[in-house]
Amino acid sequence: MFRFAAVIRMAGSAREWAEKARRLEESGFDALLVPDHLVGPRFAPVAAMTAAACATSRLKVGTLVFANDFRHPAVLAKEAATIDVLSGGRLELGLGTGWMAHDYHRAGLTLDPPGVRVDRLTEAIDVMKGLWRGGPFSYEGKHYTLDGLEQEPTPLQRPGPRLMLGGGGPRVLRLAAREADIVNLTMRVRADGSGPDTSDGGLDAFRRKIEIVRAEAGGREVELGTSILSVGRDHSDAGWSAAAPEAQTDTPQVLTGDTAKICDDLRRWREELGLTYFVLHHENELAAFTPVVSALVGT
Repeated sequence: MFRFAAVIRMAGSAREWAEKARRLEESGFDALLVPDHLVGPRFAPVAAMTAAACATSRLKVGTLVFANDFRHPAVLAKEAATIDVLSGGRLELGLGTGWMAHDYHRAGLTLDPPGVRVDRLTEAIDVMKGLWRGGPFSYEGKHYTLDGLEQEPTPLQRPGPRLMLGGGGPRVLRLAAREADIVNLTMRVRADGSGPDTSDGGLDAFRRKIEIVRAEAGGREVELGTSILSVGRDHSDAGWSAAAPEAQTDTPQVLTGDTAKICDDLRRWREELGLTYFVLHHENELAAFTPVVSALVGT
């Protein structure tokens, strides 16, 4: 069955934010996702997710994605469990390493090489899942050490919130195949955090990512999804966005044509590639994409 989400970055007031969340829910979207960057026009995710959950009754709330480097995993585990309880079990926790150079440099943070960030993310997932099980939890890794930490509440969803990992590099994809419930397939980003690696674009590269996930997952069930970077037309991206639709023509990330054609294309990508979760990247394309959601919801 198809599932649809939209990235919503900010609003002018609490009332406007709540109205945006309710419109998504009424239009058939499954989830509202909030990005996590220190620069650019966007709300902070924890408060934004909580407000969206309070304004709705069915809509899931989540992140695309929390930057692991911005928070200790024990802090994020506590925040996530709280949101899951307050939302009635509607949290989908998106998690990544952190990547955008502007975030790190302008905040005085160190942008470590990709391998270090992936190692740290791997440990962070272990820590969060351990804390969500309940009871005292100890952990000794290269990056994190916990000594009998016990947190309450534990998440309402058991054994924890659905975890989404997003990425395009082989190491992150293999980690996602082992640990995530949802994999959001993207292009790699450059090691220096300056933007997407457009040499990683195109349908062949997209197919290879799916092959990596399936090979690593074995028989483990993983939901495959991707972000829709452009709907029906060319799109000019802001500098704070990781989207590069010009490199993803003829992939599931760029949808062209009218509503009927887009619906046909999404059905084809589901049949050929097994994709079921589609995330609208740009809020200003909601008017173009909402009729697609209405036509395909529940199918």
